[in-house]
Amino acid sequence: MATKELNISPVGRVEGDLDVKVFMEDGVVTRAHTQAAMFRGFERIMAGKDPQSGLIVTPRICGICGGSHLYCASSALDTAWGTKLSPNALLLRAIGQATETIQSIPRWFYAIFATDMANKKFASKPLYQEVVKRFAAYTGTSFQSGVTASGRPVEVYALFGGQWPHSSYMVPGGVMCAPTLKDITRAHAIMNQFRNDWLETTWLGCSIERYLQIKSWDDLMAWVEENESQRNSDLGLFIRASLEFGLDKFGQGVGKYIAYGTYLHKDRYNTPTIDGRNQALISASGFFDGKNYHDFDHKQIFEHVDHSWFEHHDPAHPWDEPLPSPVVSQNLENSDFNGKYSWAKAPRYMGQAAEAGPLARVIMNANPNNLDHQIQDPLFGDIMDKIGPSVFTRTLARVHEAPRLYNYINEWLSQIRLDDEFYIKPEEKDGKGFGATEAARGALAHWIEIEGGVIKNYQVVAPTTWNVGPNDAEGKSGPIEAALEGTEIEDPHDPVEVGMVARSFDSCLVCTVHAHDKKSGKELAKFKL
Repeated sequence: MATKELNISPVGRVEGDLDVKVFMEDGVVTRAHTQAAMFRGFERIMAGKDPQSGLIVTPRICGICGGSHLYCASSALDTAWGTKLSPNALLLRAIGQATETIQSIPRWFYAIFATDMANKKFASKPLYQEVVKRFAAYTGTSFQSGVTASGRPVEVYALFGGQWPHSSYMVPGGVMCAPTLKDITRAHAIMNQFRNDWLETTWLGCSIERYLQIKSWDDLMAWVEENESQRNSDLGLFIRASLEFGLDKFGQGVGKYIAYGTYLHKDRYNTPTIDGRNQALISASGFFDGKNYHDFDHKQIFEHVDHSWFEHHDPAHPWDEPLPSPVVSQNLENSDFNGKYSWAKAPRYMGQAAEAGPLARVIMNANPNNLDHQIQDPLFGDIMDKIGPSVFTRTLARVHEAPRLYNYINEWLSQIRLDDEFYIKPEEKDGKGFGATEAARGALAHWIEIEGGVIKNYQVVAPTTWNVGPNDAEGKSGPIEAALEGTEIEDPHDPVEVGMVARSFDSCLVCTVHAHDKKSGKELAKFKL
């Protein structure tokens, strides 16, 4: 049986390039390899610097989730230095993280993912014309309004952070801002505009309160058909079209999920410690192995470099990893996929590849053992049981977060006490620290070791690393590699299915993807990521 190869380059990742090689038999992907095509070396940049350099340098790792890196950098120093955090500081950090995440939902959905639903592959489907009318790139009616609305939440971030992206207002010991009543009032008004202009009117077709009553797959299907407003909302259209187009039939992945959790309760993390973090989270952490939930322990994370373009070392926890020493790389077509083929490392949790991202978060929200102050939402526990993971399920998980985040942002704004502390000066010292959060696209963490008053070791494991990482020492595929396997490609000249799988994990960069025939070198297709 003839094997056909497709080289797809580039596919976006965090401020860099992701390439994919796909092997097909009879139009079905039998093997896939993801290649991170750019060496960045932020860990090397940090070595020998002042410990607070991470507050300035690491937010520049990504232009869309710099606030998440700032959250991690400040949190890592909190645990290394044993700081004190006031309720106001924890609230304003949570607001920063939540506004950055909620803004990315309409921006990613309309500008990155949904435009593929207007691909000619689906032209014979009854809902295709309506999908094109709303979701087509640039010309779609909802594309324009959704992308515009996505700018509102980061206006709130900028009120407290001074700017977005690349703010540095979160620092060890708290935050470097002292908002006024005018700032809080304005933030509420901006979020209300986001709700009125898009969230309830265009996206849900109902109130946030009505949507959050949904607790099961059957509830969701009933909600879609409850009235015309909900059925014809953008969410209603997305659900109906996804099922009609078969987006629930491919892109399953590794079936294991990791979340570090985020949003530390204002009264439960005032003395930051690594051991006390899990209990203080509002959005719970954890590892789900497909059957059982496990408590999150960062010491179970090991990174493999057997297939990465770094000098070899045994799998190691980030605190124990050497600074990256690059070796010679190759382009996608000339790479040896039995050897080293990516600049990404391969993180593993308890020895397993695990998917990071919104789907992992909502699965943790369904954990029946979540504490009273943590999110308790059984919806995706039921969805995983009823229909399982897929491109559709992963995308639905991302957009499901918006209504709840809106409520949290308004609640936290209301809890700020303007006359109380926002910053408590810490005492600097040597030691090790760990800071983590849930960026828009998933689990993000920084590890720091301070010796002699400067950074000895700094390691970042991003959600992109979890999802696009290569094979590990045992030959186990990374999450996107596994999700591509079994995907049926209808037209190798326009392999939109490959793009939809990758984009369901939230490929960060909007760029152009080219598909080339390996034998002729002829460009087969060019399409927007």
